[in-house]
Amino acid sequence: MARNSVTTGNGRWIGAVDAVVFDVFGTVVDWRTGVAREFERAGTRAGVQADWLGLATAWRSRYAPTLLRVVSGEVPWRSLDELHRMMLDDVLTEHGLTGFTDTDRAELVSAWHRLSPWPDSRDGLSRLRETHITATLSNGSTALLIHLARVGGLPFDAILSAELIHSYKPDPKVYLMAADLLEVPPPRLLMTACHLEDLRAAADVGLRTAYIPRPLEWGPGHPAAPAPDWVDLIATDIPDLARRLAP
Repeated sequence: MARNSVTTGNGRWIGAVDAVVFDVFGTVVDWRTGVAREFERAGTRAGVQADWLGLATAWRSRYAPTLLRVVSGEVPWRSLDELHRMMLDDVLTEHGLTGFTDTDRAELVSAWHRLSPWPDSRDGLSRLRETHITATLSNGSTALLIHLARVGGLPFDAILSAELIHSYKPDPKVYLMAADLLEVPPPRLLMTACHLEDLRAAADVGLRTAYIPRPLEWGPGHPAAPAPDWVDLIATDIPDLARRLAP
């Protein structure tokens, strides 16, 4: 399924791209707004008042350090739902929020299965799928990613999760797994994300990279990081990426 070679806006030639894999949390879906909304609902039921957006941010801030402990072997592999529950319990304890029951906490963990996509995601993926294989490449579980795709109407060709090899990004094996399962050589596989650490890890094992800044991922006042020189493509959103990759 070879595609025409791609030349970036700055003249960089990156060769043909056959498939595009996507980070999901932050890149395709808006976790901050969705999690804060679910916090507010749970808080109303529990009779608790708090800074819901701040709590969503605090919860997400524990994500990368926790997963790196798994990748390093410091802690055994657990599903992302299990890790989200551990992180949630720590955040609620840290903020003195003891009014949430086990049922409330389980509902909050499942909120990550119901996040809404960014406004451009559905249309952009539909356009891109006309010319390229599209897939998730996320730390979310297979079930979680299927739920997000169904809730958001996200037209991926395949759902790939780091869960398949019991690891998490940025483990190099996750990116190579995607190339292997899609039967696409790493230089013809484009990793797309709004997180530079994800793209750096993909680039280190030979994948091509596309950066989509999401300036609202962490809310106002947290601008997206500038793109470094080693990123192959920079797109304003997913429809823009589809235009840049069009034959």
